[in-house]
Amino acid sequence: MPEKLTTTTSSTVPPPPSLFGRIAFGYRERVVRNLVPYVFLAPAVVIFTTFLVVPMGMSFWYSLTDWPGIGPKHFVGLDNYKTVFTDSDTQLALKNTVIWTLVLITVPTLLGLGLATLLRGRERWKASAQAVFYLPAVLPLVGVALIWQWMYNPQFGFVNAFLEKVGLGSLAIDWLGTPSSAVPALMISAIWVSVGFPMVLYLSGLQTIPDELYEAARMDGARRWNLFRHVTLPGLRQMHIVIIALEVILALQAFAIIYALTAGGPGNSTQILGTWMYANLFSFNKVGYGSAVGWVLTAMGLAVAIPYVLWMTRAE
Repeated sequence: MPEKLTTTTSSTVPPPPSLFGRIAFGYRERVVRNLVPYVFLAPAVVIFTTFLVVPMGMSFWYSLTDWPGIGPKHFVGLDNYKTVFTDSDTQLALKNTVIWTLVLITVPTLLGLGLATLLRGRERWKASAQAVFYLPAVLPLVGVALIWQWMYNPQFGFVNAFLEKVGLGSLAIDWLGTPSSAVPALMISAIWVSVGFPMVLYLSGLQTIPDELYEAARMDGARRWNLFRHVTLPGLRQMHIVIIALEVILALQAFAIIYALTAGGPGNSTQILGTWMYANLFSFNKVGYGSAVGWVLTAMGLAVAIPYVLWMTRAE
């Protein structure tokens, strides 16, 4: 009986794998292990390539052609890009883009910094103030445009009604219909939307500055302005860079509020590169030229985004 058990057991034990089998098994295991990350990345890569890389490549090709959107494409090389820097309407859109960007960097950033400094240490008002000032930033831009369209209405809008009420009725005009006032009016509405974002970021940055620095400065006789200049501003250095870079990118991408309020008018006085690109693509049927305008706008955004990403990577 013991012999039978011994014989049965020994017959079921598999022979040891050969050296070639062990090498093949190990190689297969390494291949599978190395392929697993790529399998998980594949869906994202396919979506990214299909909906971003391919359209970008097609857009760049269109920018080198004269194409109305249908029919054959005529290759013109860099002629569209030369026109971007010589056409008067495009030059006006480029000028408005630069002015728009500078204003939306400076004013919301300074207002956000000032509000955050005023709210520092005032826990009673901080939550409600954050909600009030940040609320416009979470509203749909089309809804914001409708609000300001009513505000600027020349017949029954709030702005003209207020001017009439305080005895300044002579200043009441069609704010969005007059070329000289349309751009400032748009900027005011955009600033109203943009203040809350830097304010919230600055409030979070102020919490990282130790109170001991303020106490030490006060012991040395520093007053409020000196505290702000020598303690608060240096302590928010990294936050300044983050906010300014993000504000530049957001300003260059401005489209919805301008298009919803004026669609680039009156005339072309409020065109920026984003709305001018859209007008050429879908109103004038100049797909090639509109694509070239879009790539100029993309280059301006990349000129800010790439150094910002490199700085953030180096900082980490």
